[in-house]
Amino acid sequence: MNAILSPLYWLVTQVIIFFHNVYSQVFDPDSGWAWGLSIVSLVIVIRILLIPLFFKQIKATRNMQAIQPRMKKIQERYKNDRQRQSEEMMKLYKETGTNPLASCLPILAQSPFFLALFQVLNHIANNRTLGILTPEQVESAREATIFGAPIAAKFMDGADRLAEFGASLTDVRVVTVIMIILMSLSQFYTQRQLMTKNVDLTVKTPFMNQQKMLMYIFPIMFAVFGINFPVGVLIYWLTTNVWTLGQQMYVINRNPTPGSIAYQQRQERLRKKGKLKEDPAEVEVKKTVEQARAARRQPKRQTKAQRQAALGRSDAPVPAAAVDPTADPVAGADGSPAEVNGSGGTNGTGTNGAGGTKSGAARKPAGAGARGSKQSKRKPSAKTKK
Repeated sequence: MNAILSPLYWLVTQVIIFFHNVYSQVFDPDSGWAWGLSIVSLVIVIRILLIPLFFKQIKATRNMQAIQPRMKKIQERYKNDRQRQSEEMMKLYKETGTNPLASCLPILAQSPFFLALFQVLNHIANNRTLGILTPEQVESAREATIFGAPIAAKFMDGADRLAEFGASLTDVRVVTVIMIILMSLSQFYTQRQLMTKNVDLTVKTPFMNQQKMLMYIFPIMFAVFGINFPVGVLIYWLTTNVWTLGQQMYVINRNPTPGSIAYQQRQERLRKKGKLKEDPAEVEVKKTVEQARAARRQPKRQTKAQRQAALGRSDAPVPAAAVDPTADPVAGADGSPAEVNGSGGTNGTGTNGAGGTKSGAARKPAGAGARGSKQSKRKPSAKTKK
């Protein structure tokens, strides 16, 4: 392992010593601030070099989210044929230009540097040189403390071990616990920001559930493994988490995923500044909707007296024609038949005599029942003939 990582040891120690010499012009060379800020600067240099990979990660994550529905169809279609399923998946990745591993590139790329820094701090804790570190520099870094905790100390170190650094168990555990909590919270908020603001809400895919699960798993992993990390490594991970959070916030504000909440907020900001050119047809539709919404009137709330007055008016006599379709439309309001000239017919079954009303069938609306048909075909009675 040391033979493989020896070039990284040289590179990591070279960067740390360079920044240590810079910060020694301001702080005490043996102080934890000079060595701690050197580790922070190492992280910044690494993350700047990884910016192209970060944008590839963003693009790959969006592509993976977009093709999730098609991936699900392939899995359902070839659920009994694993080989064909893999072939179709690879064909889909090639067709859409998606690389599933691209979303992990920043983490994979900085992992060797993390391992190299971990080994450097372990050598410092054991008072051994590594890379370009001299014995004097190792001794200086070994005695450097941040809020009373040596940068090479761990949460799991005992009191005897910490006595070699001249530090107390309480100081080391308080500092390491606070840094582990901050490291876990920064990781949680970074993932939560991605899930709540930069996810296309119009597409419901299993990818969203996976991201939601990672939002809780990663902070737990940091908390579990953090108790075995030296203070210098905790500084490294806390710095890289804060950098990731700020970098992701910048990307979400400037280039959000279409369909996400951040995308809607960005469109609204551009619209207010007059920098967003909208389709004229879409603007006209929005204007019409707003006008219709403004013209719409809500029904007024009535008092109890007004409701009772309305019910009282509804108790007025109703004409028979409004209740019974077969009633004479010229009948009085009390329901009695009106007078007609000539030998008029009876109410509902009129005859063809002179001056008589029309037959019930003629007055009955279209589609009436069989009863109206029978009444229209009924023969005149003997009394009517006379």
